[in-house]
Amino acid sequence: MLNSIISGGEITASAFIICTVVSLALGFGAAALSMFKSKYSQSFVITLAMLPAMVQVIIMLVNGNIGAGVAVAGAFGLIRFRSAPGSAKEIGMVFLATAIGLATGMGYVALAAAFFAIMAVYALALTAFRFGAGREDERELKITIPENLDYDGLFDDIFEKYTGEAELERVKTTNMGTLYELSYKIVLTDAHSCKAFMDELRTRNGNLNITCGKPVTRESL
Repeated sequence: MLNSIISGGEITASAFIICTVVSLALGFGAAALSMFKSKYSQSFVITLAMLPAMVQVIIMLVNGNIGAGVAVAGAFGLIRFRSAPGSAKEIGMVFLATAIGLATGMGYVALAAAFFAIMAVYALALTAFRFGAGREDERELKITIPENLDYDGLFDDIFEKYTGEAELERVKTTNMGTLYELSYKIVLTDAHSCKAFMDELRTRNGNLNITCGKPVTRESL
């Protein structure tokens, strides 16, 4: 069942059509998986849908030729340096699409389909269980204060009133050292009280800049 449909290294028209159709179908599936609950660009998902078929054709053309294989590896390296860096999920989807193209290029269409199905179910399960996503009510808070204010314990009473957890993670100077920017990790007790929370902070910091939002990334321990 998982054997290659290309026998003896000879690529027939029927084998090429089957491999290409499977590559395009699984590429579309990889693109749809990449779009699921994620930000994406149209150019990226279209390229991702095409990538398995393109890799498949390259592998078929190489067909055991070591010299051609080295040349292809060099071409992929040049493409990498001409590409803008993406998110971790985008890089993972590119590797998945490449693996599908490698498998179909060697004729292992059933193996490619089975591998994609396993990875898709695994990725969807991790997303459904919010693996690595952190708490829903966790926020990143940045408060700007004048340099003459002592930030140690400055907002403790407000944090006790509106948050369940509050931890000062980073302090840096801004505006030529005349201001401090305090970065906190907080957990709001009531999301609906965010405006009142911000108003009290503005009163305390002299109405300077305050930013409150969900953390962009999760730091590993």
